[in-house]
Amino acid sequence: MPAVHKPTLYLASTNPGKLHEFREAASRRGVAVDAVPGIAGMTPCVEDGLTFEENAGKKARYYSTLAPGLVFADDSGICVDALGGAPGVYSARFAGPGANDEVNNAKLIESLAPYADQQRTAHYVCVIALAEAGRIIAVTEGRADGLILATPRGRAGFGYDPFFLFPPLGRTFAELSPEAKFAVSHRGEAFRKLLDLVEESEESLKSKVKSRK
Repeated sequence: MPAVHKPTLYLASTNPGKLHEFREAASRRGVAVDAVPGIAGMTPCVEDGLTFEENAGKKARYYSTLAPGLVFADDSGICVDALGGAPGVYSARFAGPGANDEVNNAKLIESLAPYADQQRTAHYVCVIALAEAGRIIAVTEGRADGLILATPRGRAGFGYDPFFLFPPLGRTFAELSPEAKFAVSHRGEAFRKLLDLVEESEESLKSKVKSRK
């Protein structure tokens, strides 16, 4: 019987930072991660879901019909309790279509101006969906809890990271190295859960192969 090889996971994103994070984490587990072949030239998937899971699933299904093998997509954002969970799925466009990190952060801090420090609780959420040939295979979720600061700290990361204080470490996500951030972040947690599921599937397949010898 042929040996069972670890699959390549294809990321449905053109974000080089995400690709680097996922690739580094996967390599430690012996799993290869590449961008969906030709994704830069594909018509983008419309992300109009009302939840992170809907958007992640929609992207994974869409791009898995355009690429071979296993395709995964993530959707993530920040939810602020004082704002009723906003910006949520609209995190990337909180200040409007085409808004950049600086403008989004400015709107967030302005919105939280009336609130005291202890009322500025928030959490990052990441949902990852894995699909093949248009069918969802698995969905995982990660979460990181913290506080929104009034002034930014750190120069690393992206999005709302300079304002997101992670209390267990006493630092913002922007003050952490990429490796340290991925170890505690919402995206890191969701991806580790996905890799666990992939490895469990491999072990099941290996058992079947051995039983046939």
